[in-house]
Amino acid sequence: MSIYDSLNEKQKEAVLHTEGPLLILAGAGSGKTRVLTHRIAYLIEEKGINPWNILAITFTNKAAGEMRERVDKIVGFGSESIWVSTFHSACVRILRRFIDRLGYDTSFTIYDADDQKSLMKDVCRYLQVDTKIYKERSLLAAISAAKDELITPKEYLLNAGGDFGKKKIAEVYEEYEKQLRANNALDFDDLLLRTVQLFQTQPDVLDYYQERFRYIMVDEYQDTNTAQFELIRLLSSKYRNLCVVGDDDQSIYKFRGANIKNILSFEDVFQDAKVIKLEQNYRSTGNILDAANAVISHNVGRKEKKLWTEKDAGEKITFRQFDTAYDEADYIVSTIKGKTQSQNASYNQFAVLYRTNAQSRLFEERFVTANIPYKIIGGVNFYARREIKDLLAYLRTIENGRDDLAVRRIINVPKRGIGQTSINRVQEYAAEKEISFYEALLAADLIPGIGRSLPKLESFAALIEHFRAEAGTMDLLELLNEIIDTIEYEDYLRDIDGEDAESRIENVDELRNKMAAYIESCEETDEKPTLGGFLEEVALVADIDNLDETSDYVVLMTLHSAKGLEFPYVFLAGMEDGLFPSYMTITADDPMELEEERRLCYVGITRAMDDLTLTSARRRMVHGTTQYNNLSRFLKEIPITLLNTGTGRLEEKKNMDIPKNDVYAKAKEAFRTQAFGGVTKPVQQFKVAGQKGPGYDVGDRVRHMKFGEGLVTSITEGGRDYEVTVDFDQVGTKRMFAGFAKLQKIEE
Repeated sequence: MSIYDSLNEKQKEAVLHTEGPLLILAGAGSGKTRVLTHRIAYLIEEKGINPWNILAITFTNKAAGEMRERVDKIVGFGSESIWVSTFHSACVRILRRFIDRLGYDTSFTIYDADDQKSLMKDVCRYLQVDTKIYKERSLLAAISAAKDELITPKEYLLNAGGDFGKKKIAEVYEEYEKQLRANNALDFDDLLLRTVQLFQTQPDVLDYYQERFRYIMVDEYQDTNTAQFELIRLLSSKYRNLCVVGDDDQSIYKFRGANIKNILSFEDVFQDAKVIKLEQNYRSTGNILDAANAVISHNVGRKEKKLWTEKDAGEKITFRQFDTAYDEADYIVSTIKGKTQSQNASYNQFAVLYRTNAQSRLFEERFVTANIPYKIIGGVNFYARREIKDLLAYLRTIENGRDDLAVRRIINVPKRGIGQTSINRVQEYAAEKEISFYEALLAADLIPGIGRSLPKLESFAALIEHFRAEAGTMDLLELLNEIIDTIEYEDYLRDIDGEDAESRIENVDELRNKMAAYIESCEETDEKPTLGGFLEEVALVADIDNLDETSDYVVLMTLHSAKGLEFPYVFLAGMEDGLFPSYMTITADDPMELEEERRLCYVGITRAMDDLTLTSARRRMVHGTTQYNNLSRFLKEIPITLLNTGTGRLEEKKNMDIPKNDVYAKAKEAFRTQAFGGVTKPVQQFKVAGQKGPGYDVGDRVRHMKFGEGLVTSITEGGRDYEVTVDFDQVGTKRMFAGFAKLQKIEE
């Protein structure tokens, strides 16, 4: 029996179609990884394609690792020649070889989010940017969005026109890029951007990789951004054997730059493309799939498909509504406790999913009280912890002395008594001579006014040079241990962290474990372990890659983090309008915002294999105030026949709203209802007598004492006040009551 006989009809069709563009619309749980691995095997075994000529790309290290493992198992000999990697890992491999064509050194450093923040602080300080007006986080987000769209600083400035705010961002963007290049560093967006630029400007390099990768497969295509699309388009343009796999119904990363149009418009770009739909689901019960189909069918911007399964209908979906979020958390935790006892379930079979990170606190407290082990996915990344960043900064300095951020981070770790004034003088000297901070340290005796700090600076530079020399003779683990021992880092942690020191030292030990695992993996593939390779690997790790599916703990995570995972028991908490979907989504002018939230709900529902529970709370504490919410509109899109509502209180769909006498409903009613003529006197505190409107109109520019200047986009008249929507220049869209907002019209 052939291995291809185990595939269903549509899966087999996708595997056997090898030439030309192919779009595989793979619904949740439809076996797309199985299709990709069998397709690779078919190319090699039946079509005689050299493994060297195959590239398979996905988004996370976890997904790439699983695919690599399955490819190795099914293909066997020769599989090691196939590139199976993430977008970023593939780009790093290409750039390590050819980035010198763009004026960088091949030993470049990859900056993570914390490094970017530190660099942006330096940029804002240098340019004297008012960070109360231009938040560093917002500037980084704008630059990231520009890079996703392949927009350079010069192009950003040209596109700014007369917009002062965008001109300021362009100025910051240009300096940010200048300092990145001076540090011989790339941020994550650069890995894609620079690879595209390399292909666009170096025809011989592009031709080399086009010849190398004659058959290209891309997983999770719905999550690609413009830079990723262009990268794949360039690579595949010669032989056009491009197979993309994705599900537009699971496109949930717009905030990261994902462009759903890439998958929706695939046939427009590749007009001879074949489209195959995988709709048979192997994960969930019939009721769960019916609920998912019912919800997602309300979206307009999608390709028509409907999940089905040969499995039984299974249990109905449990729905419970509670008075408070505390009651909701109590119910979920006690239910998990009960199922582990009555159904002999393991804790790692349970997942609690929610829309916002803030929802995790109540669950954490209840799990601790109930003595139930749990883990939050998407919390503080291991590599973002202070002690880990310190040691990685030492390693980065040894590997790349041009990385100013790394050098400045460790110059006083442990404390060496080098003052900020001395550090600033070194930085100024480096800028004047157009050299790196570390190169300036090596010439510290030439820096004017360095005074008594000279011996300390020279001692630090000598220490780094010592480590560099040792790096040539020691293996990586020995080098790491040499650093830790020489600088007495564990004693330093005990001095500054007291009781917390031991947990930090445990993290240091875990870094040792990571390095040992890296060395071992290199030996298994006959590759030489290098310091650059190790730093590259840890720089590309995502939070979801830290999920250990063999450990016995309940998983808590946001819906965004849950994509790609599955659990026998899933709890989807906070099913309330205003929370999920969020208030900003509900009130947004763009209906596509709500469609993305609905896709997120679809993703959450389809994580469940056998048992799905949806919960909501009538009132919830948000930002320190009690918020009253209606049931989520997504919940109301599920047919009532699929729901088990327990007590029967909510058997009818019309009853699935909060009673009209609650505080929120009264406030809402007061706003919508016109005041009676004879009793309006007290109400006029909000409206100016004889004045129609609040003193400004749609299209006027206004100023708010906190949010700054903005454009009025709508005004709605209520009985007691006007509800005003303003698109503020710096903080985005806000809705507010005119009487409280006290907006001032800006006269032209």
